[in-house]
Amino acid sequence: MITLKQLAKELNVSISTVSKALNNSDEIGKETIKRVKELAEFYNYKPNKVALSLKQNKTKTIGVIIPDILNYYLAKVLFGIEREASEYGYNIITCISNESLEKEKESLQLLANGSVDGFILSLAKETQIKGEIAHFNRTIESGLPIVMFDRVAHDVICDKVIVDDFEATYNATKNLLAEKRKQIAFISSIDSLSVGKLRERGYIKAISETTTHQPLLLKMSNKKECSKKIKSFFKKNKTIDGIIAADSASGIISVNTAVNLGLSVPKNISVIAFGSKSVSYHSIPQLTTIRQHAKKIGSIAAQQLIKRLELKNAEKMEVTTKIVKTSLVKSKSTL
Repeated sequence: MITLKQLAKELNVSISTVSKALNNSDEIGKETIKRVKELAEFYNYKPNKVALSLKQNKTKTIGVIIPDILNYYLAKVLFGIEREASEYGYNIITCISNESLEKEKESLQLLANGSVDGFILSLAKETQIKGEIAHFNRTIESGLPIVMFDRVAHDVICDKVIVDDFEATYNATKNLLAEKRKQIAFISSIDSLSVGKLRERGYIKAISETTTHQPLLLKMSNKKECSKKIKSFFKKNKTIDGIIAADSASGIISVNTAVNLGLSVPKNISVIAFGSKSVSYHSIPQLTTIRQHAKKIGSIAAQQLIKRLELKNAEKMEVTTKIVKTSLVKSKSTL
């Protein structure tokens, strides 16, 4: 494999000139950059990343930890992270916590041992339930910055990228109130997560501002029992004419259950749920969704981390919380 030294010798320039030309330095003329790159391409020159990381004390690699790879929203965030990281010349290493606090700790410990420059992560369900944050603080104190997204620990001082779950659900509930719905229920299978709690509060706030409505909630901890519990909920509360679902599964099941029980959607009942365009097609009629723009969240998270990694005196940089606006995308499950 050809080296920088060999390229420099053949071009009759210094090793430093070759290195700077390959990195598009302003110190090197355009013609020299062209000559160096053409020869490097001819010999299929690849920089020694191990040597480069030792020299720069950087790996140009980001560790990403997500709770569930089968979650469509998280997979799209991961896509946004990888695409943005690649634009800046960074690689990613992805670990799956499988909603386990212990796996999350193991992933941090494994990658913090010189494999990555920093982390982008969303908390495991067990981490949120137990409220443990010491492992995040230890990682940051060791010099590895963290950017959290979606499920975040507010007590950890780090950059965060979120959507306003409270406002999004508040506005969605207001939308159903504007349809003159008389009994709007809130259904959730993510009550143990911070985002689930915020969405519930948004719904309750909107309902509390009326004089004619009372909150009606169905909260489920086991997704395997969703269909059965939602069906029972509908049969018990026959006057429900509006549903706000905190998650896409609850929304889809609500639409399909209503139809199976002989209700006309949206004539008799309207349904809005958090979800994506592709998820909305899983119900008939098609679900009206609150879109979180997952790819954008991933892109912003990567930008935030890379900015901190490449800034001199990054420890003086203030931590920020970026809020990505949601969109209510109306479809056939609402009027």
